[in-house]
Formats: sequence, C-alpha cells, structure tokens
Amino acid sequence: MAEIMRNQIADYLNVGSVNAPAWALMGVGFNTLDENPAAQTKSVVYINDAAETSSIKSYKPAFPFDTDLISDEAAIEKLYDIGRNEKTGANAQVEYVRVELFKDGSGANLYKARKFTVSVEVASLAGKGGETVKVTGNLNNVGSFVDGEFNTVTKEFVPY
Repeated sequence: MAEIMRNQIADYLNVGSVNAPAWALMGVGFNTLDENPAAQTKSVVYINDAAETSSIKSYKPAFPFDTDLISDEAAIEKLYDIGRNEKTGANAQVEYVRVELFKDGSGANLYKARKFTVSVEVASLAGKGGETVKVTGNLNNVGSFVDGEFNTVTKEFVPY
C-alpha cells in the first residue's frame, strides 16, 4: 500500500478562455490547495427506528487556497485579478483541473483528471510589513465536474 503525497496531485487553472484554454500549473507560490467535497446530507428518523437514517443528497465542493503573490505565476495572477477587480458572476468563474498523477491514463503523459467550473472567492489580499502579500480564498464548485484525462505535456484535457 503506497501513500499518496501531495505532489502526486497536480492542479491547473485555465488562464485563457473556454474556447482557447491556457492551462497554468498551480504550483510555485501555492502554500495550500485542498479539496473539500462537503457532502450534503438528508436525515430522517423512521417510526420503527430509535436512530436516525442519513443519506447523501449532494455535494458542495470547495477548494481552499493560500498563495504567495508572485507576479509571474499566471494562475496566482488570475486569482489576484479577480479579487483585486472585485469581479462577479461569470467574470469570476474559471475552469480548474485536478490531475491524479498516481493514476495513469490511456496513453503516454495522460493521467486521470477532473475538470471543474469554479467561482473564485478571494477572501483576502493581505501581508504584514516586510512579508509577501498572500492571496487566500476558495474555488467554489459550479455544477458537476467532467471526468477525463489530462496530458501533462500538451496541457490538454480530454473528457471521457
């Protein structure tokens, strides 16, 4: 049984457009980028039971991030731009791909991946004197993810 290390998951942000994607690696400058599936439950106590019965009715995924503001890192610059310019609605949405480098895909340089549409919630642009400015917040899921594969050389997402 092999432990999976954080560097075996690669994250990419589309800094281009939906029609002309430009995938930027979310690596240098990112201190954390987590995945919180946030299962939403429904619970009921049936008349013949003393205990509650719970079921999963949906998910509300969020991806909290903490970055150092590094101006030549395209993914960080995209997040900063959304927060700095207080973008809303569709202007605050981007595509995000989470690649599982520990799960081979169907060919060379292909790995299992999920593509999400996310709304960028920038919670803070902050920094103490003498320290690097931090950009923190959440990538909040919009709709359902698309399952597929990501080519780490051509930086292309291929849906199933």
